[in-house]
Amino acid sequence: MTAERTLPPREYFASHPVLRTTDLDEARHRIGQKFCDHRLDIQSRRASLSVRHNAVKGLNLSVNYLAYGPEVIVDPGLLGSFYLFHIPLAGMARVQHRCEEMTASPSMAAILNPDRNARLHWGEGCSKLLIQIDRAHLESVAQALVGAPLPGPIRFDMKVDLASPPGRRLQRIVTACVDAVENGDLFQRPLGGGDLRAEHDLAHALLTLQHSNISHIIERSDQQAKPRAIRQALDYIHANLSEPITLADIAAAARINVRTLQKGFQRIFGLSPMQVLRNARLDAAHYQLMAHKDAPGVTEAAYSCGFSHLGRFSRDYKERFGHSPSERRRTASYAD
Repeated sequence: MTAERTLPPREYFASHPVLRTTDLDEARHRIGQKFCDHRLDIQSRRASLSVRHNAVKGLNLSVNYLAYGPEVIVDPGLLGSFYLFHIPLAGMARVQHRCEEMTASPSMAAILNPDRNARLHWGEGCSKLLIQIDRAHLESVAQALVGAPLPGPIRFDMKVDLASPPGRRLQRIVTACVDAVENGDLFQRPLGGGDLRAEHDLAHALLTLQHSNISHIIERSDQQAKPRAIRQALDYIHANLSEPITLADIAAAARINVRTLQKGFQRIFGLSPMQVLRNARLDAAHYQLMAHKDAPGVTEAAYSCGFSHLGRFSRDYKERFGHSPSERRRTASYAD
């Protein structure tokens, strides 16, 4: 999927209509069935609703065209089981997502996280392309990408700048997917390997092109295939970050001797097993301290991730992330 063309402001997936209605209650109910329960209110009593919703579903995601006509407020609260990527095709929408707010437009898209409250103010004449991605699918792609268990929920930055180089690349991938659906080349029944590949590519593109709380882990992930013993060692490391494990413990879990383990890690990662363990602990602590709600203190984060010496933790953290853990904690607190 490498098309260069971007999306013109027209109705998509018209051969796959889901809803045509002027009734507010029907719109709430039917769109709620497709996405999630939500409040829907028309801003002006004189305005007439004119809902057009088209959708094509794959196994792990759906692509949607949605327009309401007049100015409306959509309040879904928590999405729960899916991420929702909004790309306005015409008009604008104000988006509130937890403590952040933005104006979405054809050049500035938005992505909503499943575990963060959202509220959307669609302007008159606003139409959108909506990509609904199953949370479990995205997490599965992310885990395969980093080669290790995730430290927690994935949370993307809300703003997606489609004029930036990563944003343009992401839009090209989305455009190619939309073209393929429009041409009948994707998400036709029965689903096949090409459909699953397209779903994987879209999830992969979001993870690698849009900043999130695991971007630092993705950037440092090794893309090479790893021997089984190394994989077993990594699994053991990530399952025991808070425990006082030793080099011998890791070698025993991988069922190889210490020298072979050291050589394997040096060849694949350019690091010793204990350096990989330290970095995994730092990544986990960094993830915890980035939380905007109920984030732990620096001491709690350090101890929960296996660090017993706070001075050494602060030194290693600053070397890895460019700032002290207390600076990161203050920044997260101000954003609450």
